[in-house]
Formats: sequence, structure tokens, C-alpha cells
Amino acid sequence: MTTETIISIFLGIGLAASVGFRVFLPLFALSLASFLGAWDLNAHWEWMSSLSALVVFGVATILEIFAYFIPWVDNLLDSFAIPLAGIAGTAVMVSTMADLEPLVTWTLAIIAGGGTATAIKGASATSRLASTATTGGLANPIVSFIETGTAMVVTILSLLAPIAAVVLVIVILGVIFNIYRKLRPRK
Repeated sequence: MTTETIISIFLGIGLAASVGFRVFLPLFALSLASFLGAWDLNAHWEWMSSLSALVVFGVATILEIFAYFIPWVDNLLDSFAIPLAGIAGTAVMVSTMADLEPLVTWTLAIIAGGGTATAIKGASATSRLASTATTGGLANPIVSFIETGTAMVVTILSLLAPIAAVVLVIVILGVIFNIYRKLRPRK
């Protein structure tokens, strides 16, 4: 496995984790990076570097970010975003991976990309639901602000330092796991 392949896997995992917080933000960032020539995409995914893809992902990103600041709408969005996160996490992983057999690429993309995105999206949806239940939705904009900020940090770090991004993703998943372990009912 080449260094480029390993870096592409780390980039995909980092962006997939970011998809778990905001579905379209990492897609927009990857489209922008590819459009500007900062990152080369898998040959079958070069369409993401087109101006039309950049505009569509940009508009979707803005709409998604603002919609999550509206209590109750955010919970409705989560019902759609959980399956979309798995698909988008898989897509960003596949689009960034280089020099691997298709079977390996898709297996890694589904497990590492889709799995990471879905796990994080499920945890964020659960936290928003808990926020809605305990505060009547008043704290949801704070949760949305934290999620959006985390998505931005993980996305930017993924594009600039993919290995550091994966380390941050592992820390985030560890925090999520510890929170759930503490909240899990004892037998």
C-alpha cells in the first residue's frame, strides 16, 4: 500500500466522520478542494469537482446548517439525515480512495466511511432528541452550533492533515462511547 493510498483512506474516514455531524458540509469542502485542484478524486468521482456540483453542495450546505438551528425542524431533518449520512459517508470514502481493488475500496467505504458517519449521526440525533425532551428545544441551537463547528474542524483537518483528523475522529468516537456507556441503564 502506498503512502498516497493510506492518506486517501485517512481523508475518507475524516470526511465520513464529519458527514455524521453535517451531511453536506464535507461534500461541499471536498468538491471545493477538488475544484481548486488541492485534491484529486477517484476517476469515477471527478464530477464532484465541477462548478455545478460545487454550487449544489454549497447551497445544500447553507440550507442544512440553517435548518438545524430551528428547533423541531432539526429533529425532522435527523430522520432523513441518518440514512443519508451512511450513503454520504460511503461516497466521500469511495471518492477519495486511490490505488485499491474495487472490492477493497467498497468494503472499506461501507464499513469505515458509512459506519463512521452513521454512528456519529445516530449519536448526534440522540443528543438532539434528548435536548428537545429536556429543554423543549431551547438548547437545540447550542447543540447545532457545536455540531456545525465540529463538522467544520474535522473537515478542514481532514483536508489539511488527514492523519491528525483520524486521531480526532477516534477521540470523538471514544467520547461518544463513554457517554453512552454512562447513560446505559444498569442491570
